[in-house]
Amino acid sequence: MENFSCHGKNLWRVALLSTAVIFVMLLSSCYNPYDRTPDAWNLTEREMDSISFSTTHHYSQNYNFIVKADTLSLSCHAPDELPFDTVVVVRGDRVVVADIMTMPSDTIDSVWVKIARDQVTQGWIRENRMLPSVKPDDPISQFIDMFSDVHKLIFLAFAVIVIATYGLRSLFRRNAPIVHFHDIGSFYPTMLALFVAMAAVFYASIQLFGAESWRHFYYHPSLNPFALPPHLGIFVSIVWSIIIMSIATVDDVMRRLEPVDCVIYLCGLATVCAVDYVVFSISTLYYIGYPLFVLYVCFALWRYFRYSCNRYVCGRCGRELLKRGECPYCGTVNT
Repeated sequence: MENFSCHGKNLWRVALLSTAVIFVMLLSSCYNPYDRTPDAWNLTEREMDSISFSTTHHYSQNYNFIVKADTLSLSCHAPDELPFDTVVVVRGDRVVVADIMTMPSDTIDSVWVKIARDQVTQGWIRENRMLPSVKPDDPISQFIDMFSDVHKLIFLAFAVIVIATYGLRSLFRRNAPIVHFHDIGSFYPTMLALFVAMAAVFYASIQLFGAESWRHFYYHPSLNPFALPPHLGIFVSIVWSIIIMSIATVDDVMRRLEPVDCVIYLCGLATVCAVDYVVFSISTLYYIGYPLFVLYVCFALWRYFRYSCNRYVCGRCGRELLKRGECPYCGTVNT
């Protein structure tokens, strides 16, 4: 019977994983140098207004959007002109900001935006009507928009709770391996679940305390954590870590379990991660998520190191064992 520490083995894997995360982030880093000219700030008043508008509204002229509303009516003429003929753009149309006008006399919204689908289909619309009906023409922004929709989040929460209730109940009845409860001797699934919960807490915290920085990130997203403010850089780094840990988890689970048990375990892990995302992203908005996350970390680590961390190997077949005694694989009694 050989006795070994699971901590050392897992520390090596965590070290390799951390190295891989840093390597990927370095590969994703880029810097676009530009020439600093003496007349770089010799701008016209209109250009200065455009820069000021972009700073506060996070988009400017020539910015690209995709229409996500069913239809969007545009006025063919400027808001201070007559007649008010209209054109319509529909869901999926790509539009560009052609011009921006400020009308202080407008009591509803002083900012009017001219958007154009093509040379013929273009017109003016109030900003407060436009923004809820469009999304940036960027895949990262569209992904954020999909997971930021309140109605979708509520539906996702309900669906996840229902599916998790029935799925986890079925797994418990079959005594199937599942993270936190009937786990395997790998720390990757536990670490993945913890990182998903951490990402949800960070995401909700940014919504609470850095809404404007998140809004700017939404309009100008980047996967390079070094090009972002520290809190956003940490969040993006966590997302990168989740992606890499997911690959490592699937690989490790496939080596440890039979194909059928592997599929069941990974489905259960995905369900647990989905529950973590929904619970912590919503509870953190009401400040409950912070103590809940601390309790969850303690619970997850306690369950793993108390019930799942393999401290021994069989002296005959070399398989990992949780405790001394009869090997469930070859029947050898290890003392």
